[in-house]
Amino acid sequence: MATKTTTKKTTTKKATPVKKSAKTPAKKGAAKELKDLFEDSLKDIYWAEKALVKALPKMHKNATDKKLKTAIENHLMETEIHVKRLEECFKSLKKRPQAKKCDAMQGLLDEGKSIMEETEAGSVRDAGIIAAAQKVEHYEIATYGTLAAYAKVLKENVCLKNFLATLGEEKKCDALLSKVADTRLNTKAV
Repeated sequence: MATKTTTKKTTTKKATPVKKSAKTPAKKGAAKELKDLFEDSLKDIYWAEKALVKALPKMHKNATDKKLKTAIENHLMETEIHVKRLEECFKSLKKRPQAKKCDAMQGLLDEGKSIMEETEAGSVRDAGIIAAAQKVEHYEIATYGTLAAYAKVLKENVCLKNFLATLGEEKKCDALLSKVADTRLNTKAV
C-alpha cells in the first residue's frame, strides 16, 4: 500500500508597514533629563496613591466577601504608608510634596466605579472589584519598578529603598487578590 505524501504550503503574511506620523512636540517645561522625568513620575504616583486612599473605602463598602473586605482594609492602611514614603522621597529630594493628576490611575478608578455600577452586589461585583483592583496593582507595580530603576541610576537611595518596599507590598497585594478570587469567589460568581 502506497502512502500519499502531502506538502503543506505555508504562506507568509507581510507585516503591516508602520505609518509615518509627525513627531510629538514636547510641551513647555518638558523633562530634559532623567531626573526631571523621575520627579514628574513621582508627582504622578503621589496623586495616584492619594486618589486610591479615597477610592478604597468605596470598594470596601461595595464588597461582600469577608476575605476581600479584609484585603481592601489592609491595603488601605498600606496605601496610607505608601503616601508617607512618597513624601519622604520628596523630602530627600529637597522638594515639597506635589501631586500631578495621573490620567492612568484616574482611568482605572473610573473603570472600577463603572464595574461596581454595572454589577449587582454579591459575588459578581466582588469578582469585578478584584479585577479592577488588580489592574490598579499592576499599574502600581510597573510604576514603582520604573521609579526604582530611575532612583538606582540617579543614586537616590532613600527613594530607592522606599520604592522597593512599596513594590514588594504591591506584589503581595496582587497575589492575595488572585488567591481570594481563585479559592472560591470566581466560582461563586458563576
